[in-house]
Amino acid sequence: MKYRTFKKTGQEVSLLGFGTMRLPVMANDSNKIEEEKAIQMIRNAIDKGINYVDTAYMYHNGESEVVVGKALKDGYREKVLLADKMPAWMAKDESDIERIFNEQLERLDVDCIDMYLVHNVTSPIWKKVEEFNVINFLEKKKAEGKIKHIGFSFHDELSLFKKVIDSYPWDFCQIQLNYMDINFQAGIEGLKYAGKKEIPVIIMEPLKGGKLTDSLPPSVEKFWDSSEIKRTPAEWALRFVADFPEVLTILSGMHTMEQVNENIRIISKADAKSLTENEHQIIRKVSEEYNKLIKYSCTACKYCLPCPQKIDIPTIIKFYNEWFLYDGSKKTRADFKTWIPPKRVPSTCIACKACEDHCPQHLPISEIMKKASDIFE
Repeated sequence: MKYRTFKKTGQEVSLLGFGTMRLPVMANDSNKIEEEKAIQMIRNAIDKGINYVDTAYMYHNGESEVVVGKALKDGYREKVLLADKMPAWMAKDESDIERIFNEQLERLDVDCIDMYLVHNVTSPIWKKVEEFNVINFLEKKKAEGKIKHIGFSFHDELSLFKKVIDSYPWDFCQIQLNYMDINFQAGIEGLKYAGKKEIPVIIMEPLKGGKLTDSLPPSVEKFWDSSEIKRTPAEWALRFVADFPEVLTILSGMHTMEQVNENIRIISKADAKSLTENEHQIIRKVSEEYNKLIKYSCTACKYCLPCPQKIDIPTIIKFYNEWFLYDGSKKTRADFKTWIPPKRVPSTCIACKACEDHCPQHLPISEIMKKASDIFE
């Protein structure tokens, strides 16, 4: 395992962190984690050198925090930096902030959270953070010894990112970055901006929710095959992010033991500034090709759920993108009919746009539902 130094404390942090938004589940129900399997995966990762574990109040409808808490029993808690987040958008007033935080401690069954973030900062959420005095609350919890380090995760425009960075002496921050999103949200410019302020950066969505590794379009495969150095798609994506020295750790939402072991193998060979210019050129070509093919850049984070109409929004967007990635494949249409129940097809969308308020990618979801309906229904 490769490690990078958290300069504020001198602690060595594993370059690969374990994100728990996509733990293995039963019967495709994201609220029912395969607990034994998930615990084995997390402990295996820690045994092999991962020492950063990330969860959130809303992941798996709250079950992620519970399972992480169980995984960190038997001496594992002392081996990791535990990260959790405050979903300010779910609070109705300041008292709710306290309630949510206490509930997190209870779910995790811990007295202290090492890395605590203001979750999913966007312009409206930042207003709530200010309205409910969230930062003051976190400073109070830090003084009480219930939080060690204060940070934020971000999903909005670069200008807001810089404003938030400059608003407080953050211990760290978390942004979305992969070779498809170099100019999206905070992007590389935001990464460098935080770096100049000596604020370490945690990376999320390095594989874009698995989109950069699953079912590659033939045109993308040709670019990877053209490289003299042969790597898996996951290796290319993780190595791209690891190449930036400003990155402290890279979160991967692993849902199989094979993914845990493979990602550890990849990161064990990743150093900052180790990719050649030719390798960066190949990555740029792949990014350009994907951008030509992918219509909507959904990461399947599921922040849009639950839908009032019970529509599985991320799955429908996945099928819509696949329709264009694979030239209108009959298999895509067949898969749509197999996995989307008749009562939950995109045409049942009532365009309430509740989902759009929570989408970190700011996708026009109601518009996409109409387009998907035109194709698949």
